[in-house]
Amino acid sequence: MGNRNSLMALAMGTFGLGITEFMMMGILPYMAKDFCISIPQAGHFISAYALGVCVGAPAVALGLRTWPLKRILYLLMAVYCVASVSMAMCPSRAYSLMMSLRFMAGLPHGAYFGVGCIVADRVSAEGKSALAIAVMGMGMTVANLIGIPLGTFIADTFSWRIIFYASSIVGLATWLSIFRFIPYMEALPSNGKKAQFRFLRSLAPWLVIAATFFGNGGMMCWYSYVSPMLTHVSGIPANWMPLMMVLAGVGMVLGGIYGGRLSDNIGPGHAGRVLQALMLVALTGEFLFGYNPWVAVPLMTLATFGLFGVGSPQQLLLIRYAEGGELLGGAMIQIAFNFGNAMGAYCGGLPVKAGLGYEYTALVALCSMIIGLCCYTVFCHKYENIRTIKA
Repeated sequence: MGNRNSLMALAMGTFGLGITEFMMMGILPYMAKDFCISIPQAGHFISAYALGVCVGAPAVALGLRTWPLKRILYLLMAVYCVASVSMAMCPSRAYSLMMSLRFMAGLPHGAYFGVGCIVADRVSAEGKSALAIAVMGMGMTVANLIGIPLGTFIADTFSWRIIFYASSIVGLATWLSIFRFIPYMEALPSNGKKAQFRFLRSLAPWLVIAATFFGNGGMMCWYSYVSPMLTHVSGIPANWMPLMMVLAGVGMVLGGIYGGRLSDNIGPGHAGRVLQALMLVALTGEFLFGYNPWVAVPLMTLATFGLFGVGSPQQLLLIRYAEGGELLGGAMIQIAFNFGNAMGAYCGGLPVKAGLGYEYTALVALCSMIIGLCCYTVFCHKYENIRTIKA
């Protein structure tokens, strides 16, 4: 699989980023109370982070393209640490300041994944690139599995500020691990700023970006409302939700591992198509049989398996089809994913606002995911021949 220490250093960084991004879902009520705002207003902290992701990724690709890769990672982790400490120390009721700090915290996210994927690809063994990228992304899945439930408990028992102090420590540990375990790598070849965007003239990256936006975004139509779906439709008691989220996290972890292996075996395009089809089956089952908890819970785990399984194939595809703009290409998956999250959460809420049951979030998701699956199908037909994957 390659240099394990290098991959673990990268995974530590994705763990910290995962906590900073996804922890907000569990601590919003506590932050809303501290800042004397409503929970919907506190939800803007999530949007500010996503905006930072979308701004930071292309800014790094254009502004730091001549830097050695390891130096870029140093800078990204430094910004992450400063932002985490600043959020922990942000005065109560300083709503605008916290919004700015959440934006700052999002700046390194997409760029870190873009640079990290290139580094993981370079240190991986031959034919194991997707698995190496999956190992790097494991930090994100572990953050969902144990970091979010633990962080919610800490916020409820002590203070939400402790979480951001802890994330800054993770950032510092990542910085030191990068220094110790990741070898020096020359900067990527650069032919100017315009060359960074040249790969976008091809249809291939647009198909992958669209598959990510519609496929993963569609999944978030349903997953954003998974808790009320399980309680109101499946009849699972509310006090069982922490256990349900752990099961969802188990699916994410397994998906991250086996998605990378599947990608290395049959090709990232075909792996993405198989995993999106798997999510379609899972959400069709949720819509039709979600009232049965013995069906709804296994299908939820299967859906999260697919959601995180497609991550490494998508990242690898953008790197492969972004010649001359690998930094930007590697980061664009995170941009598409975050825009998809925003779209999914909004569209998933439409049937609920219309008075329909939470199971209809899965129906909305299916409409979006079918578009994503079509994009993968076209991509595989035009660019990826399964018979030549191992040639």
